[in-house]
Amino acid sequence: PRHVEVQVLGDTQGAIVQLGERDCSVQRRHQKLLEEAPSPAVDPELRRRLGEAAVAAAGAVGYVGAGTVEFLLPRDGVGEFFFLEVNARIQVEHPVTEAVTGLDLVRLQLLVASGEPLPQEAAAARLRGHAIEARLYAEDPAGGFLPHAGTLHRFRIPEGVRVDAAVADGSVVGVHYDPLLAKVVAHAPGRTEAAGLLAAALDGARLHGVASNRDLLVGLLRHPEFLAGATDTGFLERHPPAELAPPPQPPVRRLHAAAAALAAQAGRRAGATVLATVPSGWRNNPSQLQRVELEGQHGRQVVGYRFGRAGLDALEVDGEPLQGARLWRCTPELAELEVDGVLRRFEVHRVGDLLYVDGPLGHAELRELPRFPVVQPEGSGPEGSGEPRRGAPVSGAQGGAPADQDAAAGSLASPLPGIVRRVAARPGDRVAAGALLVVVEAMKMEHRIGAPHAGRVRELLVAEGQEVDAGTIVAVLDEEDDG
Repeated sequence: PRHVEVQVLGDTQGAIVQLGERDCSVQRRHQKLLEEAPSPAVDPELRRRLGEAAVAAAGAVGYVGAGTVEFLLPRDGVGEFFFLEVNARIQVEHPVTEAVTGLDLVRLQLLVASGEPLPQEAAAARLRGHAIEARLYAEDPAGGFLPHAGTLHRFRIPEGVRVDAAVADGSVVGVHYDPLLAKVVAHAPGRTEAAGLLAAALDGARLHGVASNRDLLVGLLRHPEFLAGATDTGFLERHPPAELAPPPQPPVRRLHAAAAALAAQAGRRAGATVLATVPSGWRNNPSQLQRVELEGQHGRQVVGYRFGRAGLDALEVDGEPLQGARLWRCTPELAELEVDGVLRRFEVHRVGDLLYVDGPLGHAELRELPRFPVVQPEGSGPEGSGEPRRGAPVSGAQGGAPADQDAAAGSLASPLPGIVRRVAARPGDRVAAGALLVVVEAMKMEHRIGAPHAGRVRELLVAEGQEVDAGTIVAVLDEEDDG
């Protein structure tokens, strides 16, 4: 079905108004991802009937304040709708109603709460244009929508849209709250234009440090089925993340790696104390390529480059030359690179050994690997800058066996950082396949860790109330011998 809700406002004098409907059908795990007003499935007659039903429901209980009356619309029904529930509060998606009515719903909520009557502007509100809101989450759609914690090294969204956010550069996304980073809202005269504005703003955002659902949202907003208004609560089941946000193709990955490597060499050049005007890798006579090894979500890449008297005279990735490569401009934050006659501008943001690349072909996060092996003294931490990887858990977690230990056979790990809310077994218990062992709560969601096979619980390494990191071993299960 479709999920459609009607915004209502009631005051202490008994007046109740409705401000049109919102369509909230695009959901994952029964939580909304996109909301829009008005609904593309509701015509003026159905809008009138939905509004009358919502006002009648609110009036029957003497409702005061802002709230929504929620309905289901059958996929194949014509003019039918069914009552779902009343949400007795102002909701996350209220900005789309504000955009199309011009009202400040938070202000009106405060007025009626203080005993003031609803102003005439609320009763006379009319819908203007179309508004769509996207919920930008710190989560990994390809990994089952698991929430991610970590430090936001950069959070910037282009102008032209409304952004309701409580994060900024340097904010820490922890494990104790919902992983919502921001609500991004576009308002335009028409639905297609609003979808295009919102998709462009999200695509142009700079989101560095944690995984996000940004690419999924862009894929949703540009999908023909969404643009045709043919969405329902099963949309993401028919169109999984791998379809809406496919991984970058090898040519795109090569360009991202080349831009990152060239910006990195510009950074080394800028930090040099001598010969600062000579590019890294420059030779008076042609020599072998200088190489940079990078590691990203889709594997390792080796970039080779050489500078001559006329500038860049060779560029390859994984041994494959980039045809017609020409470097027009390069700084530690920017690479203007021409390949195959197409000039593209890539922004590069370095944090420790991480290189975040943003450009016209999408986004990439790459780690520059050391050019020489690093020998760690005994007892020291891992090599690198100390900056967490994308989606790394917040430090300070307790309990359980560390994620980087040599895991014993049968070890079961927490899929994400969080708090152990329940330990459902004891050492020595025999359990069946699928039996619940541990429940970890993170960002308002519970994640059940069950037995992958029948066996005996050898160890339980956590207790209720403990904090754990992603990958922390929480239990060890021995497989039962059928003999």
